[in-house]
Amino acid sequence: MKSYGAVDLGASSGRVMVGRVGPDSLELTEAHRFPNRPVRVPEGLRWDVLSLYGGLLDGLRAAGQVDSVGIDSWAVDYGLLDADGALLGNPVHYRDSRTEGVAEKVWASMPAEQLYAATGLQYAPFNTLYQLVAARGTAQLAHAERLLLIPDLMSYWLTGEQGTELTNASTTQLID
Repeated sequence: MKSYGAVDLGASSGRVMVGRVGPDSLELTEAHRFPNRPVRVPEGLRWDVLSLYGGLLDGLRAAGQVDSVGIDSWAVDYGLLDADGALLGNPVHYRDSRTEGVAEKVWASMPAEQLYAATGLQYAPFNTLYQLVAARGTAQLAHAERLLLIPDLMSYWLTGEQGTELTNASTTQLID
């Protein structure tokens, strides 16, 4: 029987599920559930990604031996890494106010209809595109060598491999 770990990170909690697949059976059980609480700091609202990663590791330990692991989370938020692969700070929460009024600046360069035609993604004020425009000029963005979306950041810490999963990247409004 093969076993698969599934990490599901949501806006308020995370969980690790184990799927066991046999020739005539499929079994799904929850190995671990943990809270996901944003943290308000003087600079704004941030994700506690170290706590999330700790919950992920606890869940994988509780899951036991698995043949592979998949990681999924909410879209749009990201971590910035420096040239050495170190996280440059806790990722900004999509509910942070920094993107207020940013869409209008973007639409001055590329009208909303044209942006939608290019990306196929409907407008939301917290889309990754608007978060990056809001971050323009910050020290973190200036020192960043790589951007990883939240599930890709967790995968990187787990495996040491940096990469971007295409279906999640399609939620950024940065690709066509």
